[in-house]
Amino acid sequence: MSWFTRKKKGITTSTEEKKETPGGLWYKCPSCKKITPSNEHIQHKFVCAFCDYHEKIGSAEYFNIIFDNNEFIELNANLTAADPLHFEDTKKYSDRLVESQKKTDLKDALRSAHGKVDGEDLVIACMDFTFIGGSMGSVVGEKISRAIDYCLEKRIPLMIISKSGGARMMEAAFSLMQMAKTSAKLSLMAEAKIPYISLLTDPTTGGVTASYAMLGDLNIAEPAALIGFAGPRVVKETIGKDLPKGFQTSEFVLEHGFLDKIVNRKDLKAKLGQLLKMLKN
Repeated sequence: MSWFTRKKKGITTSTEEKKETPGGLWYKCPSCKKITPSNEHIQHKFVCAFCDYHEKIGSAEYFNIIFDNNEFIELNANLTAADPLHFEDTKKYSDRLVESQKKTDLKDALRSAHGKVDGEDLVIACMDFTFIGGSMGSVVGEKISRAIDYCLEKRIPLMIISKSGGARMMEAAFSLMQMAKTSAKLSLMAEAKIPYISLLTDPTTGGVTASYAMLGDLNIAEPAALIGFAGPRVVKETIGKDLPKGFQTSEFVLEHGFLDKIVNRKDLKAKLGQLLKMLKN
């Protein structure tokens, strides 16, 4: 028997009339577990207002954060990967490419674009981790090479934003060749005295770290980013020793001389604008 009975009729809410809370209104930080409105989180450049945790974002978000008024010209937008080895593991590589393209609405793991930062020209090549782990395949190497050619022709600085698990092994040697290809192209930038800025974000590992990610005239990183060649677990199993605290974080890498500066994402555009003006003068 219920304790209370409803005296008035017609005030109940049917299941059909109940309204669910719209999804995506709140963001829960995976680090400190605190909750903030999603629109505020976006205004904070996808950085937690409480603990400064930098959420992983892609090229669309970086272009919006860095380029003036989110205005840019995308370069070589329609390049797509082939399957020269007819590779197959749990599924065909060709099928994996199509699936990733539909899922992410991207052609491959890197987009390049020319825009302005505080009125100064800059070409940005930005990796997308959502596309097969941001792996470096032939298209990534080719788009970086073409972006460098564009910078050489127009004498515009280049920034590469790295976020990758390393080389795309479904392309085997074709993927590994991109390390030499991009490194050789960057040497042309150095000879022409055109600045190259490398931004390392979480994670930057494998063949990307072993090539263009660490070849900048200025190497900068976001806070607490994982930066290394092999992951901490693999390194620990190889050397059989416990690793130092904070091993392979951007702070650890900075302390050991492999980075020039750590820049909070909220300050990134302002710092880039200052740097581009200084280099121009």
